[in-house]
Amino acid sequence: MRSFSLSPREMVASLWRHRVLVGLMVQREVVGRYRGAYLGILWSFFHPLLMLLIYTFVFSVVFKARWHAGSDSKTEFALVLFAGLMVFNLFAECINRAPGLVIANVNYVKKVVFPLEVLPWIVLGSALIHTSISLMVWLAVYVVFFGLPQVTVLLLPFALIPLIFLVMGLSWFLASLGVYLRDAAQITNILTTVLMFLSPIFYPASALPENFRKWIYFNPLTPVIETMRDVLYWGHLSHIVAWVSMLFVSMITAWLGFAWFQKTRKGFADVL
Repeated sequence: MRSFSLSPREMVASLWRHRVLVGLMVQREVVGRYRGAYLGILWSFFHPLLMLLIYTFVFSVVFKARWHAGSDSKTEFALVLFAGLMVFNLFAECINRAPGLVIANVNYVKKVVFPLEVLPWIVLGSALIHTSISLMVWLAVYVVFFGLPQVTVLLLPFALIPLIFLVMGLSWFLASLGVYLRDAAQITNILTTVLMFLSPIFYPASALPENFRKWIYFNPLTPVIETMRDVLYWGHLSHIVAWVSMLFVSMITAWLGFAWFQKTRKGFADVL
């Protein structure tokens, strides 16, 4: 029986070896999602933009939530909220699809010699394209209302590195688990919904009571969301320690998820 490497190096090496395949499948993924739609890929930012308007109205108008005391700027609220939503949407899209990745590609398991470990990379690539479109919308709104963005926006790729490792680790784990436990998809959908409201997306972490505030930093999305807002809107890096800690945890998670996937993939064909 063929053996698969569990090495951390293999996580990246596999992506590099199959980079052309991954690029083509990401392109097919993005184009195929909007095939036949009149507006095509424009839907990828119309949906988050609509949700942004709804969330902004509910939280800033109805509940009168603010990021700073005395600030009545709904534009500020919308941009800070949208920055957090981009992080969560990237995470949720990959994680919610992960349990069905192998199941949806049975032919790759049984009939074709295919590098199954790249499937989560394909979903991540597609999600990153949609996040990039949302980011262009964010930057356009910022330029219209506030002028040129902060120079710290150049650090955005670094802000997302911990999230990428975390998403890949969880995606590998869930992709394998979904083969053996079909309830994984339903459980994952529920947990991501809960996580959305337990993340500082619609409110700052500082708004929580002191005895609850420390717990929100056990949420892996919290450091990424706050760093995202630092580099995009606030123009400073005030959560660098949390970012470094999250990077370390995410890299360990990525390797453990990859090792689990490689270890359990031998039984995929028998189950499917």
